[in-house]
Amino acid sequence: MRLRALLAIAGLAAASLAAAPARAERLIVSVSNHRVTVTPNYSGGELVLFGSVEKDDKTPPSRANYDLVVTVSGPRADMVTRRKERKFGIWINTDSRQFLQVPGYLALFSNRPFDQIASPEVQRRQQLGLNNVLLMQRVGPDFADVVPNDPFRSAFVRLRSEHGLYREATSAVTFLTPTLFRTGIPLPAEVPIGTYNVEIKLFSEGALVTKTETAFEIVKVGFEQFVATTARQNGLVYGLVTAFMALMTGWMASIVFRKD
Repeated sequence: MRLRALLAIAGLAAASLAAAPARAERLIVSVSNHRVTVTPNYSGGELVLFGSVEKDDKTPPSRANYDLVVTVSGPRADMVTRRKERKFGIWINTDSRQFLQVPGYLALFSNRPFDQIASPEVQRRQQLGLNNVLLMQRVGPDFADVVPNDPFRSAFVRLRSEHGLYREATSAVTFLTPTLFRTGIPLPAEVPIGTYNVEIKLFSEGALVTKTETAFEIVKVGFEQFVATTARQNGLVYGLVTAFMALMTGWMASIVFRKD
């Protein structure tokens, strides 16, 4: 019985593989640097993503024009957006919305506007553009994304965009030849530390043809990394040293600014 079950499973797997459409193209991609180091005087930089579309004998002869969408997402974390109102002459927080495990950095690049690449339905399904990217939120007792013009969602995207951490550019991908492409990935000074995923999607005539992924890492080096590692691994020592430095700074200030 066990042998028959295994044979049946193997037969189903073979049938599903035979029924699956063979990909006529594949993407070969790489980034200029898979490890970016951040020093105390880091002021931003840029990586270059480059790649090519490889065809085989299954590629339809009529398929010549391609569109490319590159999505770069940084380390995820919970974030909160607050709404302020002026009451009694002062600005106070009146409401807030929590965003759950959203990217600290999010960038979408393409070779032309998204509405020229695919239909609205495909754009929503493939999350093309900041308005279509899922940003999970805590809305009362529920967890869901909301419409793009929701005040909290709009404010969250706007604030991240003002710091260069959320962005989209519909002319950032350049096809050097019909199958060879490149794009730059700007990294602002406030870029979060962690692993970044890069997803590359290839479209033709409004349909997704194939996709691939790569990644790079941003790490701290130097004294900042030493402090961060010490704070994480030796919290007690870090706290004692910080308190001692605060006391010494106060003592030195009292001597310097002492009035005789």
